Amino acid sequence: MSPRRSRRRDDRPEQLILPPASSPKPAKPRAAPTPEQSAKAYITKRAKPSVVPGHVKLTLTLGLTRELAERLSELVLQQASPTSS
Repeated sequence: MSPRRSRRRDDRPEQLILPPASSPKPAKPRAAPTPEQSAKAYITKRAKPSVVPGHVKLTLTLGLTRELAERLSELVLQQASPTSS
């Protein structure tokens, strides 16, 4: 059996020194988007293309009281139905 060689310091990989971490730069405060910019971004994300060129399909979900929803439905139905007067 051969004698084991003891590890010398030279056998170890060289320890590299990393540069100190730079502190992150503070984020610049953003200007609030205008309502027009917000609307355009919303439509870009949510709207689906329509068969009519230049138009989009958009579905909205509204939280309404039952009474208001019934009144609005009644108005729409009155306007959509042909009048017999």
